[in-house]
Amino acid sequence: MVSSTEYGSHTWDLLLKVDHQHEDADKEVPLQVTGDLHVGGLMLKLVEKLKIAQDWSDYAFWWEQKKCWLLKTHWTLDKCGVQADAKLIFTTQHKMLRLRLPNMKTVRLKVSFSSMVFKAVSDICKMLNIRRSEELSLLKQSEGTLKKKKKKDKNNKEPATEDILNLCNSPVSSGLPANPGLFSKTMTPVYDPVSGSPASSTITWFSDGSSTEQNCSILALSHPNCSPETLAEMYQPRTLADKAKLNAGWLDSSRSLMEQGVQEEDQLLLRFKYYTFFDLNPKYDAVRINQLYEQARWAILLEEIDCTEEEMLIFAALQAQYHVSKLSLSSETQDSTCESEVDEVEAALSNLEVTLEGGNKSNILEDITDIPKLADNLKLVRPKKLALKAIKTYWFVFRDTSISYFKNQESAQGEPIEKLNLKGCEVVPDVNVAAKKFGIKLLIPVADGMNEVYLRCDNEDQYARWMAACVLASKGRTMADSSYQPEVQKILSFLQMKNWTMCSQTASEPENVDMKPECFVSPRYTKKFKSKQLTARILEAHQNVSQMSLVEAKLRFIQAWQSLPEFGLSYYIVRFKGSKKDDVLGVSYNRLIRIDMATGDPITTWRFSNMKQWNVNWEIRQVAIEFDQNVFIAFTCLSADCKIIHEYIGGYIFLSTRSKDHNETLDEELFHKLTGGQE
Repeated sequence: MVSSTEYGSHTWDLLLKVDHQHEDADKEVPLQVTGDLHVGGLMLKLVEKLKIAQDWSDYAFWWEQKKCWLLKTHWTLDKCGVQADAKLIFTTQHKMLRLRLPNMKTVRLKVSFSSMVFKAVSDICKMLNIRRSEELSLLKQSEGTLKKKKKKDKNNKEPATEDILNLCNSPVSSGLPANPGLFSKTMTPVYDPVSGSPASSTITWFSDGSSTEQNCSILALSHPNCSPETLAEMYQPRTLADKAKLNAGWLDSSRSLMEQGVQEEDQLLLRFKYYTFFDLNPKYDAVRINQLYEQARWAILLEEIDCTEEEMLIFAALQAQYHVSKLSLSSETQDSTCESEVDEVEAALSNLEVTLEGGNKSNILEDITDIPKLADNLKLVRPKKLALKAIKTYWFVFRDTSISYFKNQESAQGEPIEKLNLKGCEVVPDVNVAAKKFGIKLLIPVADGMNEVYLRCDNEDQYARWMAACVLASKGRTMADSSYQPEVQKILSFLQMKNWTMCSQTASEPENVDMKPECFVSPRYTKKFKSKQLTARILEAHQNVSQMSLVEAKLRFIQAWQSLPEFGLSYYIVRFKGSKKDDVLGVSYNRLIRIDMATGDPITTWRFSNMKQWNVNWEIRQVAIEFDQNVFIAFTCLSADCKIIHEYIGGYIFLSTRSKDHNETLDEELFHKLTGGQE
């Protein structure tokens, strides 16, 4: 029989699991609770019953069935929806996680499994001394990218043990507040401008101890390239569908690690997700620049981004510069560097600073009030049937964001043969310096797709001026913009790297240099050339970059990577509404590109600057976007969750709001408004 007092009470039994290391204490604890008991009170009752003297401040309840944390301790069990059948686990919020960095090194550190991924990445970047954490995120390696590796592993009887860097004792990892002066603009330089190694003052960012300096060096320094055999075992995308697999595993920034199935000691990839590298400064960004360089280097070596043979040799030469410089430094004693040397390097690198395009609106006073124009004889190349091309010289005039061409200079006062509006077009370089070929490929959006136009210039200077004008016009800017001249100089600088001259002494004795050329180029080029041929060609290209410091070589590498036509594109397989076949969608920092899956040709481009609104129908997982001039598109994502594309669009718009005028605190609420979605 049940007494009337017991019958009238609202108490009920709740079985709680406790994740602790005490073997003699119970792992499951039953408690009698009521629906109006708040979560904080439940914690107190549980700890009192356990009678274990330890710090419980990092513990919280994880609701196993609903895959969520009960972090609002003032909420009652009724408000949370907790009933007697709920499986609640009392566990730590910070757990150990393995992170594979862009330089392929694995670090093990303690991360919050209850914070949103956006916040967790911010904390991770503080531990690793990487500024601008909003540019990075966490990636789960998809099964498709692991298949090749697993097949290779079956042939190895004794797999090599991976060297893991343990950072679990760093201040942030231990739950201590980060040093407020960590990213102070007045701190001392974090690198040695000669060797590229971090300055000794940066070791205090980790903790006291001799191992800390070694940890910092691993993150801020590049290491010897892997062997061709190791490179061959790694996943290399062959098609656009393969490239789409690389971007399928991005974690949702608005949910926690536990909510997305990540367990303690799991391995994730830390990568630069958004290709807008704001305020890169060699004085403060030793680790950030090195990791960015490494991500670019692996993208080139694994052919995640296409480049020409000429460009591949430039990338190889810049890597070789690091290799050769380290060899020469190993036999010399490094002297301390004075502040004047630091200023000298900064001055040399000032034109390499990578800033977000559009993040800072140009000051009107800095721009030219009278919009300049270009006028010159250029060759127009029109593709024709049977693989023939019609090449004819016309008088071209570039004004505002449009190109007009005439039969000759005398007829320029009349009506043009054709006027091309370049706003929103794709601009692709078609250059071979050795063959004196300086071409510009323009893909101009029209109603039924893209109109292809090829322009051919006579020399480097002419190409740089017209190419810079086309690039700016595609973004809706004119040559009056203050970024025009820097863009011209950047293009000329890149052409200069391509325009190497043979050095007889080095080229004639490639065997004197201790280098494995196969480590500096992708497997496609190791099959194409013999080892001695590759060495000679890399050293030939190296002559043009041999005077660079190590930090400058890294920044040049990043700049060359950014100059590639496919730079910054993340691919996804989608099905557009009304279409009967799958297409590839390329997401960039300023546009979306619809690409034919079979040929790889761009079909049409939509720029974010013309976007009025976008939303997601979470029931059918469809992304719908409205652009100016009543253009509507809708698609479902087949290679990943549509939330990833939704977050990409919102993330790039969020990053475009950054400015050097603001302090470095992020508007996290705005980020989640733009990327979170309402499922």
